[in-house]
Amino acid sequence: MLTLTSPVETPLHRWPAAVKLGALCALTLVLFQIADPLILLSVATALAALHLALDPALAKVALRQLRPLWPFILLLALWHGVTGDVAQGATIALRLITAVAAANLVTMTTRLSDMMAVLDRLTAPLARIGLPARRISLAVALTIRFIPVLADRIEDIRNAWRARAARPPGWRILIPAALAALDEADHVAESLRARGGAG
Repeated sequence: MLTLTSPVETPLHRWPAAVKLGALCALTLVLFQIADPLILLSVATALAALHLALDPALAKVALRQLRPLWPFILLLALWHGVTGDVAQGATIALRLITAVAAANLVTMTTRLSDMMAVLDRLTAPLARIGLPARRISLAVALTIRFIPVLADRIEDIRNAWRARAARPPGWRILIPAALAALDEADHVAESLRARGGAG
């Protein structure tokens, strides 16, 4: 989990982590200011084209990381289809897909150490008032890393359920998903201990 960065080398890997994280924040803010689904679709299409231009293999991995979003997209489609507000549903879905895809791209092209260096600088003022700035930056970085990893684990659990049962898993995957999260946390704790702790 600590080495989630994509092994496929792209020009984006060489960009400073601060620039990528800043661009991600700016893009997310812009996305929530756009209410036109057509403009959001254009942004999503441009982001997809960027993935493909960087490397088709990286784009394939990024697309796989979006699969856990489809149940939420389906719920949005059903709800807004029933209420008759299809444009609003499309707007929310496009914002969600684009924001997650952009976050995944930053995660895949940024080393954890580089991400933590940026977060260390941002949280440094907290140390002056007695808060553990290093641990806060580590927690934020690990949270960002955990999202795609846990999404993949949950998708594996869903696939295992489908292979054994005809009915959809629904709430039944909650306990296996929670155990998977604890298992990942245990592996991360062991890795941190092996590297000298949180600092």
